[in-house]
Amino acid sequence: MRGSDRPRSRSLLSIAMRIADEVSRALAAGRPVLACESTIVTHGLPRPRNLQVAREAEALVRSLGAVPATIGVLDGEAVVGLSGAELERLASATGAAKLSARDLPVAAATGLCGGTTVAATAHLAHRAGIRVFATGGLGGVHRGASATFDESADLPALARLPIVVVSAGVKSVLDIPATLERLETLGIPVAGYRTDAFPGFYVADSGHPVTQRVESPEQVATAWRAARELGLDAALLVANPVPVEHQLPPAEHDAALADALAALDATGITGQDATPFLLQRVRDATGDRSLEVNVAVYRNNMTLGARIAAALAG
Repeated sequence: MRGSDRPRSRSLLSIAMRIADEVSRALAAGRPVLACESTIVTHGLPRPRNLQVAREAEALVRSLGAVPATIGVLDGEAVVGLSGAELERLASATGAAKLSARDLPVAAATGLCGGTTVAATAHLAHRAGIRVFATGGLGGVHRGASATFDESADLPALARLPIVVVSAGVKSVLDIPATLERLETLGIPVAGYRTDAFPGFYVADSGHPVTQRVESPEQVATAWRAARELGLDAALLVANPVPVEHQLPPAEHDAALADALAALDATGITGQDATPFLLQRVRDATGDRSLEVNVAVYRNNMTLGARIAAALAG
């Protein structure tokens, strides 16, 4: 969607990125700031639930003493800390793009509006000086990637961005073992938050272990500081499972996923269309309960992210 409702008289250099005044003041004062992605607003939830959840998440972060900085792109301008009106505009935008880091330059040149993926949000957060970013699920290696080379840009992005990322693992429609292997190869530390199991987004335990764990926001903060002192450049991925009482029942999840994978094989869909197809099939099979898990995941990660931001600011 092209931005056509405001003058574009400023140069591209001055509109490439803007940090909200509240966020700038908080960073300058050393107060806790939490970066939040916007694809849950543009692509993850239906209207008007998307705006409601985003506003509730920001209010939750504030109640925990941190400043929320929701990141998105409006008229080509990357905004770190969308205002209430800007968040509402992005949530109601028709045809909003899904923008990864590589898409940002052309978006600036063409005036696009869109939600930012993990890769783009992490990049912009780090550039603004924000140290903690909470999302829902991380992108990863797609099933069949040995033939298609389909791997999310989130992984190499986090290999070069020294921030804390709070995520409920990756969606189970992805290749979780291959994703864990890539995280290891890229040197991205993965710590389970009070768990020895890597979460599978919809379920608390994907069936695959993590080799390290942390027990508190303060331990996460200490680990992040240690990485900086050691000269390590990768993000610290905190794998925060959805609370068991909010997960999809594992048997229901496994059945829905098996049916979705069988349907995928039958249709012959491949490449970037495969994951949206699988997610929609899971959603259809669970009667939209997967959407409620999505919301629970987001709130849980926002809560932990705000507490980690406070620990780092302390």
